Amino acid sequence: MRINNQTYYDIVTPYGYGGPLIEECSESGREELVQAFHDAFRDYCEQGNIVSEFIRFQPVIDNASDFENCYEVVYIRNTVGTNLRAYDDPVQKEFSKSTRKNIRKALEAGVEYRVTANPEDIKEFQGIYYATMRRNNADTYYYFDEDYFSKLLSHFGGNMVLVEALYEGKVIGMGLNFVYDRIIHTHLSGTLEEFHHLSPAYILQYALVVWGKENGIDLIHDGGGRTNSLDDNLYLFKKQFGKNTGFKFHIGRKIWNQEIYDELCRAAEEEPEADFFPAYRTKKMRDYKKV
Repeated sequence: MRINNQTYYDIVTPYGYGGPLIEECSESGREELVQAFHDAFRDYCEQGNIVSEFIRFQPVIDNASDFENCYEVVYIRNTVGTNLRAYDDPVQKEFSKSTRKNIRKALEAGVEYRVTANPEDIKEFQGIYYATMRRNNADTYYYFDEDYFSKLLSHFGGNMVLVEALYEGKVIGMGLNFVYDRIIHTHLSGTLEEFHHLSPAYILQYALVVWGKENGIDLIHDGGGRTNSLDDNLYLFKKQFGKNTGFKFHIGRKIWNQEIYDELCRAAEEEPEADFFPAYRTKKMRDYKKV
């Protein structure tokens, strides 16, 4: 974005969760450390012509609570997890009764699963994922290109876990997940519509729990729904695998240069207090969603 022959930027958390994290600090020193971070990052933004920042904080580690005096922190929605550490049998304790029944019927019908740590190829996953997105009329935000998947594999392949549901030798569902610090983060998944009667999505989650329990994983974090509602269909689906385990997802907003922010809003003919943040990108986001 250019104003007065000067280029300005805004920054945002990459797809998923993130935000600043305090790793080692005494409780008494946290406030001072956050203030020091704020001052140093303010200088960085000033030097880099960064106008605003949007953060998706990590629900599991709750880093939002440390930065409430640094950012405008807003609760958005609940997320779901499956606690493997707390239960000898997390399937029995965390999965709903109907979910366990669906899994049992699928396994009896001959559905199998395969879990691959550090996969060398995810081409087949891409095909199933794209088919699922088309079937669900997914927003363009969720359509990741070839380069995205290529870089996932090259940069994070060592932390990937690929789960497959199979029927009569055919892959009918796949899930792509990341493992860090004894936590599995589910990322993307897809299933073939003609095999939905065999509950492949349930088998993918079951397989991940079994593998995770066998490999010393403490938690599977599945994220939340597509909306902020507790009646969101995706959220309710995920809740079937985590009856007892949930987290709070917060975002953070910060205007680092109020003067330029207001100028950009005027240029975009948007009110600075618009619901979308940053407000000057409201029209561009509306146009993007129409693509």
